[in-house]
Amino acid sequence: MPITNKSGLKIIALDVKDVRFPTSLGGHGSDALHTDPNYSCAYVTLTTEDRRYGYGLTFTCGRGTEVVVLAIRSFKRFVLGMNAADIFADFASFWKTITNDSQMRWIGPECGVAHLAAAAILNALWDLWARIENKPLWRLLVDMEPQELVSTIDFRYISEVITRDEAIRILKERKSGQGARLKYLSENGYPAYTTQVGWMGYSDETVSHLCKKYLNLGFTHFKVKVGVNVLDDIRRCSVVRNCIGDGKVLMVDANQAWDVNEAIDWMKKLAHLKPLWIEEPTSPYDVLGHTAISNALKPYGIGVAGGEMCANRVLFKQFLQSGGLQFCQIDAARVGSINEILAIYLMADKLNVKVCPHAGGVGLCEMVQHLQMWDYVSLSASMDGRFIEYVDQQHEHFSDPCIVENARYIAPKLRGYSTQFLPEVLDKFTYPTGSEWQRMFEDATFPEPDEAELLNV
Repeated sequence: MPITNKSGLKIIALDVKDVRFPTSLGGHGSDALHTDPNYSCAYVTLTTEDRRYGYGLTFTCGRGTEVVVLAIRSFKRFVLGMNAADIFADFASFWKTITNDSQMRWIGPECGVAHLAAAAILNALWDLWARIENKPLWRLLVDMEPQELVSTIDFRYISEVITRDEAIRILKERKSGQGARLKYLSENGYPAYTTQVGWMGYSDETVSHLCKKYLNLGFTHFKVKVGVNVLDDIRRCSVVRNCIGDGKVLMVDANQAWDVNEAIDWMKKLAHLKPLWIEEPTSPYDVLGHTAISNALKPYGIGVAGGEMCANRVLFKQFLQSGGLQFCQIDAARVGSINEILAIYLMADKLNVKVCPHAGGVGLCEMVQHLQMWDYVSLSASMDGRFIEYVDQQHEHFSDPCIVENARYIAPKLRGYSTQFLPEVLDKFTYPTGSEWQRMFEDATFPEPDEAELLNV
């Protein structure tokens, strides 16, 4: 569906804001390594000549967002003055340009701050494309012909696993039954699991209360943060298991807390609680370590999940090839946006690894629902053993928040990538000038920002 009328689609402005929410005050989002996160994002708005807008973001945890903002500003030269239709017509080439600039790639390549910054811009471009076509993002992807969809992907470094022609062939084959899957998705939504019950900073009483709440909301899969003290983990996971019963599913997440042998020993002590998976047991870059953990825990029926901190398709390729992951967790902002995410889905499909997206941070639930729904309709053709993470916070800030009913994501109907903030959110939570941050500085809830954090003002 190439855009034939390019009139007015020249990009004339790229605005970026540092938006932060004080989630650390309630322990929301806390885990073994991220003990006091303030859920945040670098938020990009693109404007075209004819006043069309694209909104994109990359998730962060507070301090450091100002660095991502500066990186986004440095990428403006690649976007301003470009016609959006020309970008979309050769999206893979544009992706390569912005992620592999000969100077900026030195602080990557394709990872870290540079890749987070590129992802925010690319997410905004995908949102703009969906808005131009007047479709929700997932439907934009579904309606693309395989050749057009695949044309957005850079297959460099992964062609020994999957080629462009192979990807096109797979997508053409999966066209069969697509209408029935669209109908099923529309009527039933997509299954979710909750992490909201198990943040590290919550008391046992809070955990028990939240388990009962989410059971009543229809949830059957519950995730708990672990990794600081094994006796505490046994106690906290037992609280959840006792609340949800043997018929529901428990997962645990260490957020990179352990060495390899430590992870194996620790999980053996939790095995009697029957967790489905251990998520991020060790360094997110340790492919061989994940493989060793996977092999050691297989006799206990415990899988390994990971990917939220995996920087690019090349690392994912190795995790998927090695058997280090039984559950692949793409993140909507950690890698280079949808262009790279599509490549990861295709590799996971070929290597028979189920994708269960990471979500929960600012805007991540909103974004990954689109990706997983495209996967069901156009690629995997299955929801069996697949689900989307759900965290019940920060959704009220968006103009098109995700909707979860009876533990299932309802397919978005509004155009775009569900990434637009409500205007008042920017007035209140832009850091450090927003009215809520000014109030919290005045009453000493948070310290005044230091010089480094003021670089983005």
